[in-house]
Amino acid sequence: MEEKAVGAFSCPLPISEYERVQLAHGGGGRLMRQLLEGLFLPAFGIGRAKASPVSALSRGKPDGLVLPGPAHDSAVVQLADGQRLAFTTDSFVVSPLFFPGGDIGRLAVFGTVNDLAMAGAKPLWLSASFILEEGLPIQTLRQVVASMQEAAQQANVQIITGDTKVVDHGKADGLFITTAGIGLIPPEIEISPARIQPGDVILISGDLGRHGIAIVSVREGLELEGVLPSDCAPLADLVQALWELGPDLHCLRDLTRGGLAAAVNEIALDAHVGIDLDESAIPVSEPVAGACELLGLDPLYVANEGRLVAFVAEESAQRALEILQGHPAASHPARIGRVTAEHPGLVQLCTSFGGSRLLDLPAGQLLPRIC
Repeated sequence: MEEKAVGAFSCPLPISEYERVQLAHGGGGRLMRQLLEGLFLPAFGIGRAKASPVSALSRGKPDGLVLPGPAHDSAVVQLADGQRLAFTTDSFVVSPLFFPGGDIGRLAVFGTVNDLAMAGAKPLWLSASFILEEGLPIQTLRQVVASMQEAAQQANVQIITGDTKVVDHGKADGLFITTAGIGLIPPEIEISPARIQPGDVILISGDLGRHGIAIVSVREGLELEGVLPSDCAPLADLVQALWELGPDLHCLRDLTRGGLAAAVNEIALDAHVGIDLDESAIPVSEPVAGACELLGLDPLYVANEGRLVAFVAEESAQRALEILQGHPAASHPARIGRVTAEHPGLVQLCTSFGGSRLLDLPAGQLLPRIC
């Protein structure tokens, strides 16, 4: 038998560069981060070390500055009068359009409101753009629009402008929605990955994985026992309750594509800190845990649409947990970890068996079309 060198049996490195867009480029994981950092951000000059001016087209002179800092859910613009606005945009391509606990319309409103809230803003106004597929039932569209208005009223925001386009049958999977939002940041609030410090306590507002499991159960026609509805909900009111913490509230991130794992990895990389999580403290409901075990999924990577992770100074951590426990938008909140100066850029998970492992960014597309 011919002998082979050890190197001949080594596994090849996974592909990280593609000539064509993959589904995983939209999955909230490693490929999506590479796409943003390697293509979009350099092309648009986003993420520069110094503030960049913004101008009103009508006057052609700078009216404010886009404040520098690590990537976050919204851009923060400081106006000439000293006020700060948060500005965000998002697109929604969920399939199916209706699912337990929500629909694409509620998802679009709440997702945009939540991104503004994560920057510490009080959401004020939204725009909504609709890509409609030829043949979409008008009654379906009517239901989605009505749901969006109900969601806007629940989140105390106004949809004030928008656009509509129609594409050929088979080109849009029924309906896509793009939203943008603007909110006002109070003077005393400063929430950003740049404010995270070693020793900060990490809190989560509720149990994980409901949204992703609710979507896949309907999409695949699975009759999973006890599956809970999506956690799709607005978080702005919850964040405003946390404003009580003042400067001890350092950073917030809502848990969407890629779940908790993607969110904390992004923050560890952007803030140049290490993160230690306690797996036994992370709340996962029995139905979600059972569904994940059946489907071969890790609930730490499954999408959510009504959960946030908060980074809080140690001295205010207990008060922050009490605020979460007393708010209806939080469900089984918990203290799940701590920020460390060790292993910067990495997330370490202390497992329920007493060992530890690295919790990495998702490398592929766990559940496509979930938001």
